[in-house]
Amino acid sequence: MTRHVVATVDEIPSGARKIVEVQGREIGIFNLEGEFFAIANRCPHEGASLCKGRIVGLVEADEPGAYRYSRRNELVRCPWHGWEFDIRTGKSWCDPRRTKVRSYDLKLEQGSALGEEELRAETFPVSVEKQYVVIEL
Repeated sequence: MTRHVVATVDEIPSGARKIVEVQGREIGIFNLEGEFFAIANRCPHEGASLCKGRIVGLVEADEPGAYRYSRRNELVRCPWHGWEFDIRTGKSWCDPRRTKVRSYDLKLEQGSALGEEELRAETFPVSVEKQYVVIEL
């Protein structure tokens, strides 16, 4: 697997996202309260730019009129047809057994831990004073 520096931690504040291109693939990087997750920027239903969709939570109900809101800002809703996907796992909330968007493993690493030969992103500066978000493909 090749490692790619995709952003500094400071570039993606909590609750935000950044869409990057790595080896010709668009990937959305999400910061969920200090935890970083990456999913493909393509809805498996019809191919929309999934990561540009609204970030939402989960509305659950055990009976009519008894609703609760959980998992605040942990789902992304496709901008075309409203399909919702778990940012942490890529699973669909419409059909979780069969439909999933590709997710990627991410790591946080100190800038000083990265060797120059491992840096692949051309658009991000190298700095040992900040932490970097690193994706593996």
